[in-house]
Amino acid sequence: MGSVFKFKQFDVEQRDCAMKINTDGVLLGALLEMDTSAAEPQILDIGTGTGVIALMLAQRYPTAQVIGVDIDETAYLRAMENFSRSVFHERLKAASGTFHLLDGANTYDLIVSNPPFYTNSLHNPNARKKIARHTDFDFFDGLLRFAANNLRSEGSLSLILPTELAKEVIFQSHTYKFVLHRKINIKSFEHTETIRCIITLSRKEGGLLSEEEFIIYKEKGIYSDRYREVLKPYFLAF
Repeated sequence: MGSVFKFKQFDVEQRDCAMKINTDGVLLGALLEMDTSAAEPQILDIGTGTGVIALMLAQRYPTAQVIGVDIDETAYLRAMENFSRSVFHERLKAASGTFHLLDGANTYDLIVSNPPFYTNSLHNPNARKKIARHTDFDFFDGLLRFAANNLRSEGSLSLILPTELAKEVIFQSHTYKFVLHRKINIKSFEHTETIRCIITLSRKEGGLLSEEEFIIYKEKGIYSDRYREVLKPYFLAF
């Protein structure tokens, strides 16, 4: 199998990346909603990896300026390569290092992340995969603090997380005056448990604006109509 994943409007080279394109990432890119009146929305993708979410958002929001940052040097170089080869290259930028280095450098309409979420779990012996997939809750506290400091007043933070971790992050977000505005509960099949949640937090007034259920498979090996619908703008198979 080749290392290039071809989308309708861009290609993603995944060679040597610790985290490949996965269902979590593409669903986050396809399902999150950004509320902004800005002529050129500013988006930050934290832990960009191959850059796939940044590329999807550049496609979805044709005037957005998107920065993808990753602590892994190889991922940063691969994202930069994928950005430079895309038709959106003038609106995409890759940054190397921890997102904390960007503190105060800009303000954003949207901060998005498909973050490491195996908190307090056994360490993966592969060092780069350990960085990409394992973290302590301090990571999320730092992410919330960063978002509080760097989002515009109407801006939002969107994350995809396992169910229990999503609850913890929502609870901790209150410390930074965030409110849960949207929640998408993702299930593999209609009658199975929720496996992931896409949560959107902001400091705008009001409570939960919408909560919905998203089913990936109609039956084993067959994607749901909704899955095909939301990924049709991106996937060649649809």
